[in-house]
Amino acid sequence: MWRSPRTGRALDFDTPHSLSDGQTERWPVVDAIPYLRTESEGLVALALDCLDAGDEEAALVALLTDQDPWWTGPATDLDELRELVRRRDEVSLREAMALLRFGPVADYFAHRWSDPTYLAGLALLAAHWTQPATAFELAGGIGHFARALGRMGVACTSSDIVFSKCWLAKTFVAPDAEYVVFDAKDDWPLGDRRFDLVHCQDAFYFLPGQQRVADRLRGARKPGGLLAIGHLHNAAVEDGPLGPARGAREWAALFAEAAVYDERDLRAALLDARAPVPVEWSDNPAIEAWGIVEPARTPRAVDGPLAVPGSGAGWRENPLLTRSGPVWPSPRYELEYGREATWTNPAATTPPQRDRRLVDLPERW
Repeated sequence: MWRSPRTGRALDFDTPHSLSDGQTERWPVVDAIPYLRTESEGLVALALDCLDAGDEEAALVALLTDQDPWWTGPATDLDELRELVRRRDEVSLREAMALLRFGPVADYFAHRWSDPTYLAGLALLAAHWTQPATAFELAGGIGHFARALGRMGVACTSSDIVFSKCWLAKTFVAPDAEYVVFDAKDDWPLGDRRFDLVHCQDAFYFLPGQQRVADRLRGARKPGGLLAIGHLHNAAVEDGPLGPARGAREWAALFAEAAVYDERDLRAALLDARAPVPVEWSDNPAIEAWGIVEPARTPRAVDGPLAVPGSGAGWRENPLLTRSGPVWPSPRYELEYGREATWTNPAATTPPQRDRRLVDLPERW
């Protein structure tokens, strides 16, 4: 099923806990998550040594130390990770992220179910819904979209460069999805697998080698499949973008055949249960970010259980909204998401599930 990120050779199980190319490579598999990240040879070797010795918990602790290459926050603490592994069946998602020392990233993940970027991504998918049987997501984080797609009956394969994110997704958020850890700059381990839906949300803008990544995302689609990419930062945005960005001309060169949407209109389409309106690429400073789909298709109304989950949803009052108004996790969070948040008006007449005054949280949130 998987391919080596170094050579492209087929990988098969040589033990219940490792994959091998039958020659020189072995890769650990912990909690059914293959760890295929190159440039982490020491961690790979340590995890394999633990697994070969029969100590799966030690292997899990080792892989939970993994982080993004750009990470500047605190290092993990081994005692805290051992506590997390020991109490994995009783801690909440937020407690787990605290023990992983996710810092401000924990705020992002804990409240992503109502943040404007996530809602724009959901609206982008809902507006071009084709009832896919399979989906692949790049930089899937802790499984927010995998959970939404799984509820729609989609068999989702989610990837990330960080093991702990895939592990959180599998443990707390979307346990039925398939997960794999690899670096997007390497050869992708998908082999000849192709998917009805391929997407990348709130991550493509900071990935290196964007032309190569875009081509690989296109290559992972089945014939007739859909590619969706959310939150492409606009370099011309007023007050400057919050992260790496390109101008409209640069994005247009990468996605010349795409249907393009202003994320503000994607959110408005979700609130109004209407179809979003495609736009032309432009250096409009009022546009923070765009979402795109390839091939371009006529959008439908943003409605149905992907946009507003129905049966099985765990609706609760948005924990960021009090009777006196919003309470932000941090000034940074408010700066990034506060202005475009859809749920901050307690007197809104929009259905609370649609604007996310009520949020669909996982059971152990």
